[in-house]
Amino acid sequence: MLRSCVCLQSGGSGKRRSSSVEDASSCRSSEIERVGASMQTTTLGSNGQPQTLTPPTSTRASSLLQLFQRKGWCKHFRKPLRGMSATRAEKTIRAAIFIQKWYRRHQARQEMRKRCNWQIFQNVEYACEQDQAELYKFFNDLIKHMPQAIEAGNKGQTSKQSIGPEKSAALYEETGEMARIQLELPIQKKHIDLMIDVFRKKRGNRLHPKYVCMILREAAKCLKQMPNLWMVSTAVSQQVTICGDLHGKLDDLLVVLYKNGLPSASNPYVFNGDFVDRGKRGLEVLLLLLSLYLAFPNAVFLNRGNHEDSVMNARYGFIREVEGKYPRNHKRLLSLIDEVYRWLPLGSILNNRVLIVHGGFSDTTNLDLIKSIDRGKYVSILRPPLMDGEALEKAEWQQIFDIMWSDPQASQGCKPNALRGAGVWFGPDTTELFLKRHRLSYVIRSHECKPNGHEFMHDNKIITIFSASNYYAMGSNKGAYMRLNNQLVPHFVQYISAASQTKELSFKQRMGIVECAALKELAVRMREHRDELEAEFKKYDPDDSGCITISKWCFVMENVTKLGLPWRLLRDKLAPGTDSQCVNYVRTLDLLDTDVIMEAEADGTSVMDALYANKASLETIFNIIDADHSGEITLDEFEKAIDLLVAHMPGVYSKDEMLEKCRMMDLNGDGKVDLNEFLEAFRLSDLSRKEQQEEYLRKRSTGLRPSESVTRLADTISRNTLVVEHDIDPTDCEANVVEQNS
Repeated sequence: MLRSCVCLQSGGSGKRRSSSVEDASSCRSSEIERVGASMQTTTLGSNGQPQTLTPPTSTRASSLLQLFQRKGWCKHFRKPLRGMSATRAEKTIRAAIFIQKWYRRHQARQEMRKRCNWQIFQNVEYACEQDQAELYKFFNDLIKHMPQAIEAGNKGQTSKQSIGPEKSAALYEETGEMARIQLELPIQKKHIDLMIDVFRKKRGNRLHPKYVCMILREAAKCLKQMPNLWMVSTAVSQQVTICGDLHGKLDDLLVVLYKNGLPSASNPYVFNGDFVDRGKRGLEVLLLLLSLYLAFPNAVFLNRGNHEDSVMNARYGFIREVEGKYPRNHKRLLSLIDEVYRWLPLGSILNNRVLIVHGGFSDTTNLDLIKSIDRGKYVSILRPPLMDGEALEKAEWQQIFDIMWSDPQASQGCKPNALRGAGVWFGPDTTELFLKRHRLSYVIRSHECKPNGHEFMHDNKIITIFSASNYYAMGSNKGAYMRLNNQLVPHFVQYISAASQTKELSFKQRMGIVECAALKELAVRMREHRDELEAEFKKYDPDDSGCITISKWCFVMENVTKLGLPWRLLRDKLAPGTDSQCVNYVRTLDLLDTDVIMEAEADGTSVMDALYANKASLETIFNIIDADHSGEITLDEFEKAIDLLVAHMPGVYSKDEMLEKCRMMDLNGDGKVDLNEFLEAFRLSDLSRKEQQEEYLRKRSTGLRPSESVTRLADTISRNTLVVEHDIDPTDCEANVVEQNS
């Protein structure tokens, strides 16, 4: 019976797969149901219609006993069936079924919690990217639709290129402890070993700025000579290793190098973009990868990702990281990093059969066109350049944008990626046509965090690889790298870095850490809309009772945040201690005002902060709006820009409201806004935000304290999301090999 059960078969192949407790229980339950069903008899009723007669319970119990005896399922009893009453057998079976149901409910609840946490992480992450993409869509509309944009853009582009970092420019001495190592060109394996030993330490892990400049400058010089698409071959090495997003996770990079070895002619690597941002060690990851490329130029291939972009770096932490580590030389270092970004190749082609790009492709992607693009123009992918007095051909820019930002989807077709706000979603049909057009076998991409570090889609023709473990929180996901042999058959190695930090934790504790990290991310995102949430809640609470129905609470949460989350499931977390039918929304607002959430918000970077940090973009926008190039913007010029904004990007503000904000930029009251006033407006906006945070803190210190349930939840979030830095030990990892044919 068990051999023929579908739970132990795999696609009709006759091979037995590994069974779980649930599989065995399911098989036995199915057999019991079949025996019970076979005992049912059908007779004709008085009306001539067939009727099913079910035997009495005692008869059914006897049949179950016979089944247990025939199959030998009672052998574990001390005296099987000897003197065993039907009542006792019924109780035993009912207990087994009860335990089975309890276990399945428990597993279902845990799976629901995991999926809910994962949805929070991804939706919040994509919403932030969507904000960034929407902001720069407006910039591109300005450049496209305003006649003076071409001249202003060329002026800014020429100015930026002429100010490039000079090799002879003096560096400032940095304060604090520096690593006492010496590096020189050419970079060799011994230098790599020294850098790894320095970077893995918690303290004294900064290279002298002259060595940082040397690595960046030499890497940009060498990368500039490379084609847009690397041509990778396994003819000599017989295999190649591919790594996905690292996002500043130096511990994961060191784990990969420890488990798989340093690059060599027989051990080549392809690193598929997104080296920086989000993680705290992005600069070390970038420097180590560039040094590996310089030491092993024929065995290391670096692809550009969507985060190799100064605009993204301003929002997601890499610029702040560089400023913190090299406060006196950060401007020069960031300029050199931009030079590296612009010359990073856009992808790789392996054995002329496998395409490796960061994001994906669209139905208009043309590899021949991508090979011919002058990629040096694209210092930032989000803000396309203007060259030679003419607006950039949009089709060319779109080619790069699509391979950096796109994601696969299960459904057919190709459509704009509404979740990220950039790139496209491409379906199996688009994949099939793309592979056929370019004579490829499959595509390897990254760009998306996966629970197990990798994922197959589109009949195994799209492979996603993601190499940053513990990406959202400790224990949230595994990282992975993949190895392809000469026949291009993939083998995966999954791992979790810093494994010792979670080994001693119970499953409940690990789940709690991930859940608290998800709630913290969500609450920080909600704080951006705190005033809107409070106003909407009060609309549905005319009596000012502090409570509304759960349906209205869910409607307000989704209508304001637009995150698409299962709000009913999150009610007990975001409004702790409230009734399931009547939600105390005051507790939701109190949670957003707790110290742990406000401190996390202060550590982050908003869209406006990122825009202010990238002053070159602000200066370009100023020059575009300044139609007569007088160095000052009049209200008439502002009004024309607002008309364009309303026409191409309708938003929540009316034209009058936006004009009023423009008038507020006129700090000296002369009716015009110069560049200093324009930039100062963004600085004051940031200052106002910080003052608002301080005001919230003062109100909390003098007003009513939040409820005990809110305080307890905030303490739990703070305790479970506390990160303690240690020296990196690449041997402290859990890894396993997964083999799967594509």
